[in-house]
Amino acid sequence: MSWVRKLHKWASVLVGLQLFLWVASGLYFNLMDHTKAAGHTYFHHEHGPVVIDYIKLVEPKAVLENNPPSVSISVISLLNKPYYLLTHQQGLYRHFKNDYSLVDGVSGERVQIDMDFASQLAQASYAGEAPIASVQLLVPPLDDFPKQQNVTWQVNFADDIATSVYVEAGSGRIVGHSDQHKRLADIFFMLHFMDYTNQGSFNNIQIMLLAFIGLWLSASGSIWTVDMLLRRKYRLKLTAKKPRLRSTK
Repeated sequence: MSWVRKLHKWASVLVGLQLFLWVASGLYFNLMDHTKAAGHTYFHHEHGPVVIDYIKLVEPKAVLENNPPSVSISVISLLNKPYYLLTHQQGLYRHFKNDYSLVDGVSGERVQIDMDFASQLAQASYAGEAPIASVQLLVPPLDDFPKQQNVTWQVNFADDIATSVYVEAGSGRIVGHSDQHKRLADIFFMLHFMDYTNQGSFNNIQIMLLAFIGLWLSASGSIWTVDMLLRRKYRLKLTAKKPRLRSTK
């Protein structure tokens, strides 16, 4: 029975420590600035209406014939210019593994999201005034966006909060902005959801393991209680005797 008590105590320490982290991170979530925590301090939200002159566009049929087989084709606007986005492999979500081709909507030529193009796209989504400090092409996993599974450009700005803009290399999509505020919030999200391996998800082995530890804590506590009852360690006093007062005379 001693090993049950030892495991029970250590299990209570682990669960208690994680409970403290849940309370602390939950308190932070209630006090934090949600705009800053989302990395939107210098995110440019205001965009005018996109006007596309479809008469000037190349016929979609011609675009499909001159490119690898696609499961879908759509017209998008990047830097106020029309493009055809061909999807050759489509994941369930945008951050899943996808295979794209980008075609100029007017000339019909294939376009690559190179360093200069990615820098322009990042600059268009950036509301600050700082210049670009560096640009690099990253292969997943990404520290700031662990769910992203596609090759992505990281455009870093020399501002006061170290803003990084992530541009998907295949489609030109802005994956998101990250900065010091978002990275601090990500630490608390990691603690709250026990995402210690940085998967960007709460469906992980750590939470499953803690659930089994909690189950063991309940089971071992019940075993310990029954054992103490059998050994008559618990005594119920139905009536309490009043202490007698002795005379000092």
